Amino acid sequence: MSSSTERPRAVLYRMAMDRHVCPYGLKARHLLRRHGYAVDDRLLHTREDTDAFKAEHGVRTTPQIFIDGVRIGGHNDLRRHLGLFVPDPKATSYTPVAALFAVTALMALAAGQAAFGTPFTLRTAEWFVAFSMTVLALMKLQNIESFATMFLNYDLLARHWVPYARVYPFAERLAGILMIAGVLTWLSVPIALVIGSIGAVSVVKAVYIDRRDLKCACVGGSSNVPLGFLSLTENLMMVAMAVWMAVGAHPMP
Repeated sequence: MSSSTERPRAVLYRMAMDRHVCPYGLKARHLLRRHGYAVDDRLLHTREDTDAFKAEHGVRTTPQIFIDGVRIGGHNDLRRHLGLFVPDPKATSYTPVAALFAVTALMALAAGQAAFGTPFTLRTAEWFVAFSMTVLALMKLQNIESFATMFLNYDLLARHWVPYARVYPFAERLAGILMIAGVLTWLSVPIALVIGSIGAVSVVKAVYIDRRDLKCACVGGSSNVPLGFLSLTENLMMVAMAVWMAVGAHPMP
C-alpha cells in the first residue's frame, strides 16, 4: 500500500490496566499489523471500562477485534479469520517430547565437543541418555502433584505404594545427575534399573495388554502426550543405560 490511509482498518479493544496488560490483546495487535491492518487501538484502562464494554457488545472476554464494522471476536477468532492455525489445547501432541530430546541431544553433543574436541563419542551417547533423564525429571517436578496423579493411572508400583509416585522423579533426577558425572555407579545403576524396569512393565501392561487409552506423565502431569511408545522408550533407555554402566563400559574418545 502506498500510504497508511489505504490500508484496511481494524478496531481493537483490549485491557491495559496499571497492573495488567492483556497478552492476547498485544498478540492480536501484532497479528493485525503484520497482516497490513491499520489498528485503531482502544484501551480499556479499568475494570469498570472493561465490564461496560462487555455488556454493551454482549461478549464475555477481551480483546475484541472489529474489521469493517463487523465484530471478528477474540484472538483465536482473529487467527481463524486470517486463515492461521489455532491449536487445540486438548489435542494429542508429541511436540514437548520431540523438543526435549532435541535439546538434550544438542547438549550432549556440545558437552562432547567441550570435553573431547569432538561431539561424536560413546560418552556423548551416555550423556544424551543422562541429560534426557535429568530434564524429564525436571519436567515432572514442575508440578509433582499433577505428575503423581497421572502416574498413578498406570504405574504398577505406585498403585500399590502411593508415595512412589512422588519418589520417582527425584530418583530419576538423582540417577541422571550421577550418570552425567560418572560417579557413584553403585547407586545410579540400581536406581535406573529398578525404576526403568517397573516403568517399562507398567506401560506394556497398560497400553499393549489392557489396551487403555491414557496420557503419559513422562513430561509432566499437564501433557497431552499419549502413553505408549515414548514412555516405553524413556524407561528402556534407563534400563539400557544402567546395564551399560553395570558391565563397566566407560568409553573414551
